Amino acid sequence: MSVNLAQETVSYAPAEGALSSFWLLIALPLVSAALLLLLGRRADRWGHFLGCLSVGVAFVLGLVYFFTLRGLEESSAELTLFSFMPVSELQVDVNLLYDPLSSVFVLLITGVGFLIHVYSIGYMAHDPGRRRFFAYLNLFVAAMLLLVLGGNYVMTFIGWEGVGLASYLLIAFWYDRPAAATAGKKAFLMNRVGDVGFLLAIFLMFATLGSVDFEDVFNGVPTLSEGTVLAIGLLLLLGACGKSGQFPLQAWLPDAMEGPTPVSALIHAATMVTAGVYLIARSHEIFSANETAQTVVVSVGAITLLIGCIIGCAKDDIKRVLAYSTVSQIGYMFLAVGLGGAAYALGIMHLLTHGFFKAGLFLGAGSVMHGMNDQTNIRRFGGLFRYMPITAVTFGLGYLAIIGIPPLAGYFSKDPIIAAAFARHGWTGWLFGGIALLGAGLTAFYMTRLFVLTFLGPKRWTEDITHPHESPATMTVPMILLAIGSVASGFLLSLGLVDYLTPSLGPETEVEHGPLSHLTVTLLTVGVSVIGAALAYLLFRRGTALEEQPARSPLVRAARANLYADTFNETVFELPGRLLTRALVYFDNRGIDGLVNGLAAGIGGGSSRLRRLQTGFVRSYALTILSGALVVTAALMAVTFGS
Repeated sequence: MSVNLAQETVSYAPAEGALSSFWLLIALPLVSAALLLLLGRRADRWGHFLGCLSVGVAFVLGLVYFFTLRGLEESSAELTLFSFMPVSELQVDVNLLYDPLSSVFVLLITGVGFLIHVYSIGYMAHDPGRRRFFAYLNLFVAAMLLLVLGGNYVMTFIGWEGVGLASYLLIAFWYDRPAAATAGKKAFLMNRVGDVGFLLAIFLMFATLGSVDFEDVFNGVPTLSEGTVLAIGLLLLLGACGKSGQFPLQAWLPDAMEGPTPVSALIHAATMVTAGVYLIARSHEIFSANETAQTVVVSVGAITLLIGCIIGCAKDDIKRVLAYSTVSQIGYMFLAVGLGGAAYALGIMHLLTHGFFKAGLFLGAGSVMHGMNDQTNIRRFGGLFRYMPITAVTFGLGYLAIIGIPPLAGYFSKDPIIAAAFARHGWTGWLFGGIALLGAGLTAFYMTRLFVLTFLGPKRWTEDITHPHESPATMTVPMILLAIGSVASGFLLSLGLVDYLTPSLGPETEVEHGPLSHLTVTLLTVGVSVIGAALAYLLFRRGTALEEQPARSPLVRAARANLYADTFNETVFELPGRLLTRALVYFDNRGIDGLVNGLAAGIGGGSSRLRRLQTGFVRSYALTILSGALVVTAALMAVTFGS
């Protein structure tokens, strides 16, 4: 396959041999989810094992298909199952595409997803809804696999919506808790805002190109006007912002922490939030054809990574700190895919390494909560290294990876993105590069604060915590494996990922050098990260106050209030909508219903008054006839004399 539209057209080869069965990747977790939901309580004893097995087998198949694809001359395989929408000119098939881009996503989703499933066996051991929880996890994985394996935008959109549904079910899993129910509803509604953009982009593709297949759309991009390409790109970006929690639709992502911790790991590391990055990378021909669209993507990524870093510095909830770190790290990925060229592959590399260290961090947070009676306030932790050494070490490796300390994973994936940002032409390179560099320093600060207040320093436990303990093997083994990935994945991926993704993301494999060499950017990034980490250690090594202190600066107050994102949404969108609803209800009650009810009352009252004229007495009728005759006579006389 070639993606250089100036020379060749995009084409996909039909699936043959072993790759003709890659539909099983979606079918296995989907069938498992259906069985666990339909069998009900009869599957309570073994449902979690079936859930893990289905995803584990899908991961093994993903490995088989991965190596099969690498051994083929063709760089992609397309599989058409049946016709889905044969409506006049709209011909949409259920077709799947397996290429280098989708293959790495399959391995990430099923590999990290399997470890999260295993971890959930121990974490949800005493929850009466564990079987239902695993059904939702399987549904989530199946929808995400359809999203990345869909061979056209409609199939991708169906998987997109499936992920949205499953995320709602998982975030609001403990629906008897008002905060969880509200968070699930908030995620569902904010995702629908982005989904409208994605859907409109699909409509515009069909209206202008007559097709929604990747091959037809990408080959037709050069025939479109610049305005049409920009419109499609911005609409796709709106969808990506909703699913990946990017500005201005980022407010739902931290609230998703109300779900069980494995859900946080699944949403924030391996699946849902990466969907937007995948969509932009998959649609790179559209974005590469319009520089304005790319600039908007870069700007959204830069703004979001800064928002996540600033708010992360002010949070005390261990999961919310990690949630805002996800917002920030996805911002780096958007920054990369917006830069275009080889930076597309850099964004995917950071996505893959992030899948390891962020999943490990979230599972580590769940392990801390497991040993600390579900406490989440890092002000109430401290000194846990002695009591939870496995959790502390694995969490520490994830922490070092996310702040980009060499030779851990983040160093190999985040530093090149910062270098590519500096290499962008003109003053915007300095702007976006500077923001990315500042984000690296802030990331090191708030992640060091998190690690120090949790595992180091004096004990600050509440009275109900008597003896923190390490988690069982079902939880620690996945954490250890993810920690290994946090250490080694960056180096391993740097050996050949960019070249491997070339057929999917374009032939350019080298990032141009900007005003600063790659070595200079690396030294700057590591230096800024070390300074941020050292500052946080000096400030918090002796612990902190048990209660949140009044903010001394407007920036801290704003960060604690999520930079007023919720206030903005409530004021600009929710309040006008609520007032409009009340006005419409009032108009409906007093206007529409008032008119209908008034007309009915008038007819009823008038008929009752007319009915009184029917007395049943002959003299009354005779008087009425006489009166009528007199009126008619008077009228005739008036006409006669008047003429």
